[in-house]
Amino acid sequence: MEYKNLGRTGLKVSRLCLGTMNFGPFTNEQDSFTIMDKALEMGINFFDTANVYGWKTGEGVTEKIIGRWLAQGGGRRENVVIATKVFGRMGENPNERRLSALHIRRACEESLRRLQTDHIDLYQMHHIDRETPWEEIWQAMEILVRNGKVIYVGSSNFAGWHIAQAQAEANARGFLGLVSEQSLYNLKDRMIELEVIPACRAYGLGLIPWSPLAGGLLGGVLQKITEGRRVSEDMQKDVEQHHAQIASYEAFCINLGEKPADVALAWMLQNPIVTAPIIGPRTIEQLIGNLHSLDIALPEEAMRKLDEIWPGPGGEAPEAYAW
Repeated sequence: MEYKNLGRTGLKVSRLCLGTMNFGPFTNEQDSFTIMDKALEMGINFFDTANVYGWKTGEGVTEKIIGRWLAQGGGRRENVVIATKVFGRMGENPNERRLSALHIRRACEESLRRLQTDHIDLYQMHHIDRETPWEEIWQAMEILVRNGKVIYVGSSNFAGWHIAQAQAEANARGFLGLVSEQSLYNLKDRMIELEVIPACRAYGLGLIPWSPLAGGLLGGVLQKITEGRRVSEDMQKDVEQHHAQIASYEAFCINLGEKPADVALAWMLQNPIVTAPIIGPRTIEQLIGNLHSLDIALPEEAMRKLDEIWPGPGGEAPEAYAW
C-alpha cells in the first residue's frame, strides 16, 4: 500500500480510502466486519463515514457498525484513521442539524459514543452552512480540538470560495483550519477543476474524491448490461445519456488491458492534489479489485485520450472561460 500526507499535515493515510456508506443498508454487519478486516490487512488505514449513513434519522447505523468493529480490539483503533461528518439531520429538533456550535458539540459526542472511541481523527463538515458564521463554527471546532475529541477538521461539498473564506477566518484565529476537502470528482464529473482544486492547492488541503466511479458508470457498466446484470433506473438513464462516451471509454480500457474501474481510479491517483479516492466496496472481491489501480501508471498519451473522451471544464478558472 502507498501512503500520502493528508494535505499539508504530517498525517499519513492510504492512497485508497474505505468508504462505509454501504454498511448497514446494503452490506450486513458481519460482511462489513470482514471488509474492514481485509482493508486493514491490505494496508488501507483510512476509513470514511458520516453520522447520517444508514439513512435512519438519528440512529447513526453505519457509525455503530464501525464502533462494534473497533471494539473488538486487536489494534483496530490504533491502526485506523477514522473520518466522520457533521451537518445532516439527526432528529426533528431544529437544532439537530447544520453547523451551530450546539449541534457540532452534540453531534461529536454522539459520534464518539457510536464509534466507541475517545477521538475522531478527521471531523468533516458535510456541507456548507450559510446560516452559521465562521466565528461560531471555528470556536466550536477549537474547543473539540483543545479537549482532544477531534484532531483534524475537514470540509465536504464546499465551493472554492467557501474554502478561502473558512481559511481566512481560521488563520485570523491562529487555528489550523481545514486540512481536506471531500468532493464529487471523477472522469465524468470534473467541475471542481475550475475552483475547488485550485483552492485546495493554494491552502494545502488534501482532496478526497467521492463517487470516483460516477456511481458505477465508469465501472464497466455496458459489459454488465450485456451480461444481463441489473442496473438501476437512474443508471439506465445515465447510460443512455452518455452511451457514446462510455462505449469509447470501455473500448479504450480494453485496448489498455485494464478494467474500467481501475483506469478511473488510476487517472485520479495521478493528480497530485488527490490524497485518496473513496472506494465503497459491497464485497471483498470489489475491495481486492480496487487495489490494482495503485499499480497502473497511465502515460501522457493515455491521459490525453481520457481528456478527449471525458473532457473537463477546460482547465482552471478564469482561463477556462475567459482570456
